[in-house]
Amino acid sequence: MTNSSVRTFHNVRKTTLALALLAMLAPVCAEEGVQEIGTVTLGVGGLIGSSADKTRLGQYSSLRGSDASKGILGFEYGRRDDEAGTDFLLRATQLVGETHQASLRWTKQGDWKIGAFYDQILRVDPNTVRTALQGAGTTTPQVVASTSGNDFDLRVRRTGVGVSFWKAISDTVSTELSLKTEQKVGSRLFGVGMTCPSLIAKACTGPNNIQTGTALLLLPEPINANHSQIEGRFTYAGEKLRVSFGYYGSFYANQYDALTPSVPGSLYNPVGTLLPLSPGLLSILSQPVALTPDNQAHQFDLTGVYAQSARTQYNFKLSYARAEQHQSFAGAGFTAPAGVTNLGGNVETILAQVGASTRITPKLFVQADLRYEDRDDLTSIARYNVIDTATYTNRALPNTKTRAKAQANYQFTTRIRGTLGAEYELIDRGVYTATSATSGISALRQKTDETKLRADVRATLSEVFSGSIGVESSRRDGSNWLKDNSGTGVTPVSDPYDVTNGFAAGSIFMPTLANRQRDKFKLRFEWQPFESTSVQFSADDGRDSYKSPSQYGLSDTKTSNAAVDVTIAISDAWSLNGYVAQGDQVLHQSRLAGYLMSFKNTNSSAGLGISGRAADKWEVGANVVYMNDRNIYMQGLDTNADPASVALLAGTGGLPDVTIHQTSLTLFGKYQLNDKSSLRLDLIKQRSHLSDWTWGNNGVAFAYADGSTVWQQPDQSALLMRVSYSYRWR
Repeated sequence: MTNSSVRTFHNVRKTTLALALLAMLAPVCAEEGVQEIGTVTLGVGGLIGSSADKTRLGQYSSLRGSDASKGILGFEYGRRDDEAGTDFLLRATQLVGETHQASLRWTKQGDWKIGAFYDQILRVDPNTVRTALQGAGTTTPQVVASTSGNDFDLRVRRTGVGVSFWKAISDTVSTELSLKTEQKVGSRLFGVGMTCPSLIAKACTGPNNIQTGTALLLLPEPINANHSQIEGRFTYAGEKLRVSFGYYGSFYANQYDALTPSVPGSLYNPVGTLLPLSPGLLSILSQPVALTPDNQAHQFDLTGVYAQSARTQYNFKLSYARAEQHQSFAGAGFTAPAGVTNLGGNVETILAQVGASTRITPKLFVQADLRYEDRDDLTSIARYNVIDTATYTNRALPNTKTRAKAQANYQFTTRIRGTLGAEYELIDRGVYTATSATSGISALRQKTDETKLRADVRATLSEVFSGSIGVESSRRDGSNWLKDNSGTGVTPVSDPYDVTNGFAAGSIFMPTLANRQRDKFKLRFEWQPFESTSVQFSADDGRDSYKSPSQYGLSDTKTSNAAVDVTIAISDAWSLNGYVAQGDQVLHQSRLAGYLMSFKNTNSSAGLGISGRAADKWEVGANVVYMNDRNIYMQGLDTNADPASVALLAGTGGLPDVTIHQTSLTLFGKYQLNDKSSLRLDLIKQRSHLSDWTWGNNGVAFAYADGSTVWQQPDQSALLMRVSYSYRWR
């Protein structure tokens, strides 16, 4: 982080604290026309359970490990002066522990507004990491090959402060300014790996009985970065014309440039045998890894609305944005092509939008919008990539989007309204950088266009029942597919199915560029059978079909969701609510001589809650929530699959399901001691089960090549308890 960023962060923090101090010193008096209110809350909270049981429920608290409890301290102070037209509010919800939140708002009606906030959030990764890595969480970790080690907490603390100001210059002109900055420190799960030989490292020796040629290393990413944002705006609001001119700036500064590991000469192979590393693999794993570089962005915009009449109005927006990244390669410890000192990253974006809406008749309302966005990638082109003896440059990624849409609303009767809409979007990705090369896909596409139509009807069928039904259909097509010629440009393929000049059977095409037919259906209704009961229902279903020059790849997807929400007012003192929801997502994809995958994700959830007043001084409530998320991998094999894949699938049965079940019970009770004070008890009991083969299977933790492991206890049960006392005055 640069010195200027540090000064910005501390200056804003001092401003926030000064405003808070000013509020605390404000006189508490009962003047005529002045209303004051204040609350102070004191208490204690604790998370009960073993360290392994608390990783999921306690990931956003500091109550992990040996820490069993923490204090609770919060307050709120408000002062309203009707004669002066001022309103002041200072609120702090948590002042003890490692999570804090405070805000200030001070206004004078029609004249000015002042705001400030301070937030601190701690997140501890729910995974348990055990490693012998020396210097974990630093930029220079030393890898140690050992199956024994110590637990290491991956935690990230985010601390943000901000101030804002609004001022009315005249009856029609106002200005506003806001500044916020966030400091993020800690470490998160990260690593490097390589399998030899590979496309970019063909000289790297493959595995054998003497050396290991495959390795994956745990290298937690060190974090110490600042992100500051500033926004200013001038607004003119006349009788018919409203115009606003604004600026937005984003500044990201990372104190760490690169992660440079020290790797030993021997690591464990995939079956757990300690073997010397092949020289090529050792060299690759020891290279520095770039971390997020410093960058900044600036945007200027002009927006406006003109009301020609009560029936017709126009709107527009013009903006220019520039994003830059010029961090020095040498300063970060990297080598670069001759004459190149930094990436020279520069992306400029111009946006123009104009729209109109009018009520043609009392029943017909029409609106239309035209939007043009041109992103010009002006980043310097240099030969960074070396494959065998050939060198390739980076690639410019320009993007131009043109979108037009129109919508008409017609009120058939007082109870029935219909909507019809159409939209067209064209995306041009620019001319391919001839000196670059692509990997992992067989073709690109410069242009795609999509046409969308939608219609829905909303009706109020009775005093107690209303609903809506809608359909939507879109079709995406595009220009000729482009075949990569590896450093000499691309060749348009007019007939991709041509045996000689087209694509091979196993070619890979990006789903985001392929032709696609998308159809959606949605249904909503609200029903109130009794004055005390309301029911809301929603359902939607969508299907995507993809078509590319290959029979392999992603072929189709399907999504469906349904939910019912019920609220019942049992009496004036008691209310009951509940919901049931389920969502499904299915996709089918295949690979030549490989797997045929039918992936399905099912998410089911249900909740039931009750709250009310048990006696004159008692308020109680309970809420139970159940969630079940399941990923199912149904696998088959292409007829061209090799015998080893056939034997592997037959022996293992394919990938196991990934599931998480979670049940949470929340209870609260509040006792009113007198008009000014109360006691409150909150309990949260959570039980969960996680089965995820990506981080362990059948009780065996995921292991890295140096012996480090990542593990999360599958079955967890923990109890969060809070007891607090509140005092309120007026």
